[in-house]
Amino acid sequence: MAKKVFIASDHAGFCLKQILVRHLQEKGHDVFDLGPEQAVSCDYPDSAFKVTDKLLENEGAFGILICGTGIGMSMAANKVKGIRAALASCEFHARACREHNNANILCLGERVTGAGLAVNLADIFLETEFLEGRHLRRIELFNMK
Repeated sequence: MAKKVFIASDHAGFCLKQILVRHLQEKGHDVFDLGPEQAVSCDYPDSAFKVTDKLLENEGAFGILICGTGIGMSMAANKVKGIRAALASCEFHARACREHNNANILCLGERVTGAGLAVNLADIFLETEFLEGRHLRRIELFNMK
């Protein structure tokens, strides 16, 4: 099933972003590239917040953020209430963050994740459904603090 996906990177994630945009479009997803348009130095929090803003405006949409390691993007995105950004470096992470944590943003690191693996992680992330049940109660605890 096609998903609405907002994607952004900083300069360190630009090349991987280009690969993922093409791949996800070929798979039939509705992909919105929020920049940057070229690999010039930029601040990852600005890119993260472009995606988080769009997710809050588009219920049911997903985001993908890419920087050098994925760490900065995940830290910035998770500052926003209602966002559950997960850094994934293996297939288990990509699946579990959706099944158990209902993650709405996948964070990747271009310097630590090869393109083939990143494509696979994005596919798993977008295809995996949230299991709800006991996991929903735990996610609701996120809003307690």
